[in-house]
Order: sequence, then C-alpha cells, then structure tokens
Amino acid sequence: MAALYAGYTLRGLAPAQNRSNSGIQGVEAERDSDHVVVTDSTRCVTLYKVSDQKPLSCWTVKQGHTLTGPAVYNSRTQEYVAVSDRKVIRIWKEDDIVLDKAFKATVSSDVWRVHCVAGGDPVVLFHRGAVRLLDPLLSAPQQPIEEVLSQEEAISWSTNVVTESQQFVIFTTEQKGDHFLYLQRLSPNTLQRYHLEREEPGLSPLSFSASYRDTHICLLYLYPNGHVYESVVSVRAPVPDEGAQALPLPRSLLLALPVGEGLLEAASAQALDEAHVAVVGVPHPSAGSGKDFLCIWNTNFQTLQAGKEMAGKIYGQLWSFWNKLFIPHGKTFSVIPYDCPKSSLASALGKLRQVKTEESKAPTSVPSWNTLLHEEKVHPSRTVETRKTRTNRKSHSAQSLTNDQVLELIKTAPVEEVQREVQLLLSRTDTQDLQTSVGQLACTLVSRSLSDPAFYTPSSLAQLVHTRYLCHSVCPDLVLLALERKDYFLCQLCLQFFPDIPEVVTCACLKVFISMSEVDAANVNLEPDSVFLMEALIAQEHESSGLRNGFSPADEDRSDLAEGATTAQQDNEKAPTAEQMCPVGLHKAVLLNEVLQTAYFDSFLLPHLKDLSAQDVVLFLQYLQFLYLKFSQDAFPQTQGLRSPSLTQIMDWVSLLLDAHFTVLVMTPEAKALLLTLHRFVKSQVRFVSELGKIEGSLKELDKMASKRDVGQYSIEIIELF
Repeated sequence: MAALYAGYTLRGLAPAQNRSNSGIQGVEAERDSDHVVVTDSTRCVTLYKVSDQKPLSCWTVKQGHTLTGPAVYNSRTQEYVAVSDRKVIRIWKEDDIVLDKAFKATVSSDVWRVHCVAGGDPVVLFHRGAVRLLDPLLSAPQQPIEEVLSQEEAISWSTNVVTESQQFVIFTTEQKGDHFLYLQRLSPNTLQRYHLEREEPGLSPLSFSASYRDTHICLLYLYPNGHVYESVVSVRAPVPDEGAQALPLPRSLLLALPVGEGLLEAASAQALDEAHVAVVGVPHPSAGSGKDFLCIWNTNFQTLQAGKEMAGKIYGQLWSFWNKLFIPHGKTFSVIPYDCPKSSLASALGKLRQVKTEESKAPTSVPSWNTLLHEEKVHPSRTVETRKTRTNRKSHSAQSLTNDQVLELIKTAPVEEVQREVQLLLSRTDTQDLQTSVGQLACTLVSRSLSDPAFYTPSSLAQLVHTRYLCHSVCPDLVLLALERKDYFLCQLCLQFFPDIPEVVTCACLKVFISMSEVDAANVNLEPDSVFLMEALIAQEHESSGLRNGFSPADEDRSDLAEGATTAQQDNEKAPTAEQMCPVGLHKAVLLNEVLQTAYFDSFLLPHLKDLSAQDVVLFLQYLQFLYLKFSQDAFPQTQGLRSPSLTQIMDWVSLLLDAHFTVLVMTPEAKALLLTLHRFVKSQVRFVSELGKIEGSLKELDKMASKRDVGQYSIEIIELF
C-alpha cells in the first residue's frame, strides 16, 4: 500500500502580498538522487543537496535580465543550461562563480524551454513549436527557425522522454478552446499531432505529466472538475504524412476526484507508476472543503491510499524524482518521500497483514527533525469536535495530559486553554522526551495559527523557542508567522536561537524591521539584555580622543587632507556630531542587531538584499556607520555576556549592501556623504591591518624568545620592543 512519509523543508519561499505563484519556475534532476536544481521565477538558479536540505551553489543573472526557462543539467558534460530573456542560452559548470562570464549565445527566435534528461541530449523547444538539438543549434545560433504552430496556437506544457532507441519531445498546445498533443521524434526527425477530446465547455487541463511504459507514452492530465484522464500513444505507430490532419487521441477516465463546491483552481496530478497517481490541491474525501491535501490514489482499485494536509496556499506545482515529491505550498518548499509497493487488492482495501510497523518506514534517511516528529504514526488530518469529545477534554484538563492529547487539544481548544496545557506539558516533560515534543507542538500551533486568523499563542511559541530544541528546519513557517502577526519578540528569539534560518527569511525580517515605524517599534517588548546594550550605546557621549587599536577613521581622514591641520581639525570636530547620533530608535536598533548576527552565505543573501528600497538601504548604512563609530572607540563599554554584533560583522554587512546597491547609491544625492564616510572606514581598516603586518616579524621573534626554563607558578617579565 502506498505511503507518504514525514516531509522536510528544502527552502523557504519569499513572502509577498497577493502572490499568485510560488516563485519557483522549475525543479530538475541533477547528478544523482540526492541533488536537484531549482530555478526561481526571476534571476536565480540554486543547486541543492536534498538529504542535507542545503544549497551547494547559487548562480544569478544581472539585474535587468530574467531567466525565462528552468535550468537543466547535462549529465554527459556536467554542465548547466538555462535560457534568459527568451533568446539567450547560457551554459556553465558548477565551479563557475559569475554567470555572466560563462558561455552564452543568442538565437534568432524565442525559446520556450530547454529539456535534458539522463541518457539524452539537450534539446531546445521554441515558442512556435520548432525543436533543435542544442549542439547543432549553438554551431549556428542565428539559423532561421521555422514555425510549426498556427498563428493562434500556443504551447501550454512540454517535457522530454527517452526510450530504448528514441528521444521524444512532447508538448501540448491550446487554440480557441481546443487542445493538441505534439510528439516530436528526433531521429528520424518526424512530428505527430493529436487532438485531445473536449471536456465540459470552458474547462482546460490544469496539469499534464508523461511517462514511458511498454513501448507506449502515457499522458496523464487533470481537469478542474476533478477528472483525471490517461491517453496512450505507441512509439511504434506509423508516422503520418506531412500536412495530415490531427489524429483524434482516445482517452480513458482514471479517477473522478472529489472537488467539493465549485471547481479546482490550482491543482496538479503526477503519475508515480503504472498504478499510482499523486495529486495535490484536491480536497481530502473525508476532510471536507477548505483544506488542501497531497494524496496518492491507486488507479487500479480507485482507492485513496495516502494523504497529507498541506498548510498554506497551493500553487498547483508538483515534481517527482527518485521517490520524492517536491511541492511549494504557503511559504515553504517541501520534500515528501513516498513509497508505492506493488498493488494488491488486499493492500488496497487495507486488509493486508502487516508484520511490523517498522517495515513500512520510508526507504530514505534524511537528517530532518520532521522524520523524528511524525514517523511513529499517522494522525487523522482533520479533527471534528463533538459534544462528547468536548466534555472529555474538560474532564481531562484537570489531569496531566499526554503529549498526544495536547496535540489534539491544540486543534480545537481556545487560546487560553492551549497556552495553559502547553506550559504544564513543558514543565513536567523529561528532557529526553522534550526534544521530540517541542517540534510537534510548534508545528501544530503554527499550522492552526495559519489556518485560523483568530488563533495565536505567542507565549507558548516563545516558551518552545526558549527550550533550544527548535530550529527553522523543524518549523519553517514559524518566523514568517511571527512577522505576519507582528510578534517581534518571537522574531528576536528565533534569530537568536535558530542556527539555520535561510537567507530569504533573514532578508524578510530585515525588510520589516527597517521599514517599521518608530511608534510601532517603541511599543514592542524585547529581550532586556539586548535593550540594555543599545541603551548604553545611545547614551554614551562621543569622545574625540577615543581610539581603537591606535587608529580612528578621523585620523585617517586628516592624514589625507591637504588643506592644513587646522581646517581638518575643525571639520573633524563638526562631522562626528551627526554621525554619532543613532539614526533609528532604541527597539528598532535592537532588532537590526539580531539580523546582523544571523548566519548567512554571501551568494544566497545578495539576491534578496536587492529587494530593499534605496531609502531603506541608506538608513541601514547610516545605522551601520553609527555602530562602527561606537565600536571603534576604546571608551565603548564591553559588557561581558551580552550579545552584540562584532566589528567584522558590521563591515561585512556594509560590503554586502554596497555590492547589492552600489549603482543606486551612487545616483542618490543623499548617499554621497555617507559613501565618503564609509570610504574612510575602509581606509582605516586597511591602515590598521597594514600596521599589524609591520610588527608581524617582532611577534614571531617574541615567540622564538619564549623562555623554556621553569619559572615556577608565577613570574613577571618586561620585554622592551624598541
């Protein structure tokens, strides 16, 4: 019997208002079963190691350019191929850092997609239906491209299939409500055209998938009314004469899925094998409307064999590679392993005797907390509270509820009762069991908060984060939920305790913090120690004699001025007054400090920093300038035990912001003085490092001169360097 196992988060999705798509343009297989290539809807291609939930490399096209097709991996040459701006084909290797320096060629006609599967050559499908192998096309990029489709016909979906001796490009088109299937052989170069039967008036397929079985290509397609059809085309069928009419394509109804009230809007069906179909975005038959599920149906016995509720918005996208389903939903891009053993009537009806529960566990091992959270058993996806269960719940509240009882209570109980029971459970749970319970509780609380706007338990979520048994991989929606509910204290805790926050989430926090009003920020309750640190910084009076390591930016600036020592001294006395004033309020500064201390990877952070407005960038740079000046003074009170950004972290963020917005800043008049000041900072750091280099030899000699004689427990030595 088919099964869905505990999923895990591959990455977060960038939050945006009124977003109608996931931001994921495509997912393609890479070198093995543990690597995939993910293409964003705009400018970024990322290579992921799936089992580690970790990005290995990231490539981005410059601003002003857009990726117009998902990147694919050519296993024969170990190269990646993508299309930008519809006509530019780009090819690069994994060790290429800058995408714009890699190979690119401009073709004469708009490209729909590049396809490449293991065992086949890369092929290019043009918007007007022509197909070319990649290598011959690149030998003459400006060669004329014929138009295969009629004037009002447009491609809606395409894929690539490799058989034992043939390679096919398959694509569907739409013209005035009619849908057609094209089957393009590459050797010999022949084209077959089929006409799909019409469904109810006005209904068009929501998704297509194709697979190769027993010398036949099987096309699976889902309609908004829940009907899943299959059409079969033989690869050995005789090729019709050129110019012949489209052949009718017979179909058979595989499934009639329940759709509830109305029609499906964003759903997808994917064939997993000859007897199983995965469907996402379709209501569960026993859960009613209002919930979206990922389900596996057995087409032989017309039975639902596995289901998992998907939190958040469904975008109608679904990919399947190596017994893993890749699904964007809400603000998460999830990977869900599955297993589809050979079907039998006993297993389809649930009557097949199971020897042990452990034997049916997922055949894959992924270092994800979610596996630990959900592998013990499958709970019903929707709980309906009756009068009897409500009475039982009240009678149990006075007793010690188990972890499973609290999880069920969270789904229906009011906020006050949930917070009380969660607190009691955390206070009495053993440390060994707490590691599992925390993740389960957090996921359940967040799931209900996302589906029920009136439900939110800030104190319970903060308690769970404080246990330090929670991380972003366990509950990927927690930080974004906190931002949505304006729970900035919870955001601060997550930034402090989560070691694996993705760069896109870090930038989402930065964007909210930097743009929030000072009035809203002043009303936020934050962690006391972090507030105390900023109070000390803001209250500290500027001391002109304050130096760090013997140098200051002002000294460096004076050494370069040729207008005389008096003028330079006067300028220096006037300038620091504005620079020493914190440009943001106390609480906003505390939140920005948490962002500065969050771990990140430059290549993945830069693309998201470009989404900041010029006004926000200038304000953030002014704050970084303020921190730099304060941290560069010897008079700065270094309080032990308080978290604070380091001087290195401050300079790194300055560099990242300048890299992401340099062109905009140069053209912004109010940023001119700021850039000059930052230039002095850099010169100061360069001078300091240079002076350290000068005494490197002396320090090495001191190491050699270290006395090896026994001086007892205590000694004082005076060494004169000069």
